[in-house]
Amino acid sequence: MKNKLREFRFKNDEITQESLAELVGVSRQTIIAIEKGRFNPSVKLALKISHALRCTVEDLFIIEEGD
Repeated sequence: MKNKLREFRFKNDEITQESLAELVGVSRQTIIAIEKGRFNPSVKLALKISHALRCTVEDLFIIEEGD
């Protein structure tokens, strides 16, 4: 699964990984892992992130063929 997390962080007043992590209740390392595509968030976390970044889950996460 691909994501546009970094892109949307910068669209939202360049929110830092640390700030986003605090808003959604995870570690900065979790945000880094999601951005790099090494970790797929739970539905609950994906919803929290999309809410914090004022977009939809579909805006942030893209399912690739074969996933």
